Amino acid sequence: MNWRLVAIPATLIPIFIIAIQFDIKIEDVLAIGFFPFLGGVVAMMIKLGLQGVKFAYIARKYLGNFDSILKLTGVRVGSEFIKFTTPMFVGAEFIVIYYLHKKGVKPSKSTWIAIMDIVTEVFAGGLLSIMAGIIALMHGAYVVAGVILGTSITVTSLWMVLFFLSSKRTFQVPKVFSKLVDRFGKEKGQRYIEQTNMWMEEVCTMSRKNLRTTESKKVFTVSFLFSLISWSFYGTSFMIIAFGTGYIINAFDSIMAVMGANAIGNLPITVGGSGLAEFGIVAFLNNLDPFNFDIPEGTVAWDAVIGWRIATYYVPIAITWLLLVKLALSKISKKNQN
Repeated sequence: MNWRLVAIPATLIPIFIIAIQFDIKIEDVLAIGFFPFLGGVVAMMIKLGLQGVKFAYIARKYLGNFDSILKLTGVRVGSEFIKFTTPMFVGAEFIVIYYLHKKGVKPSKSTWIAIMDIVTEVFAGGLLSIMAGIIALMHGAYVVAGVILGTSITVTSLWMVLFFLSSKRTFQVPKVFSKLVDRFGKEKGQRYIEQTNMWMEEVCTMSRKNLRTTESKKVFTVSFLFSLISWSFYGTSFMIIAFGTGYIINAFDSIMAVMGANAIGNLPITVGGSGLAEFGIVAFLNNLDPFNFDIPEGTVAWDAVIGWRIATYYVPIAITWLLLVKLALSKISKKNQN
């Protein structure tokens, strides 16, 4: 976990480069104003809070009232620290699986709950990002649209296909990887492969048992709607920040810009998508040549983008870290679960 704390300063490098390249001073960012900045932070925390409530809803639907809604919500919000500090689209699910396991929940059931949570999150975010990509394509931003659509369609399709296929077939570790592990890991490697295959078989069994039931369809629908609303708050956070710089943007355009930037930022290149997300917003709103970062006058400026990044990344990262340590990683006594 300590390496993640070391990785956080690395995310500042692209911001420093942007600030130096375009002569953005600290007073330019502070000019956004306290209340618009606070509004952006609040919008982001509502987004994370809704994610947490959604996870609590899913967990209690499948496990009953085994834990408080407040604690489950806090654990899920805290798990976002992992996503903030890794160069990939997902990661938070491993923390909630770990937490549920500590509470005595079987690995297959805790994994199923985590999968239901992340799939609805990816599905809702993916659909909004695809919409943003289509809009960029219609406005002639072909490179930007290509990156957004390529990333969002690939990730969303992969998760959805695997999710629904899990109810029809049992997945196992590919033979290529099994042979490599057997070769280099010997008996210990074989044991890990066997345990992994057993775990995947149990998850697929859970999927066949639950996915087609009326209750699970209801849980999926409600969770999907929660995710749509939470992503919308994430999108409007930029609208609030932009108002502080005098740039007026409506909620829909703000959501599309942020979700387009989110798709670009989810490329597994930089930690937390640092630099990529900022570029994504500017490129989407200004229809820029992707290799030219000069912003025309009268459009969104870099100070708004940097202010938005601070409000939706650096402030929440401190909050999620505290929740992660205090709740998800704290010592708890197990309770027997079916």
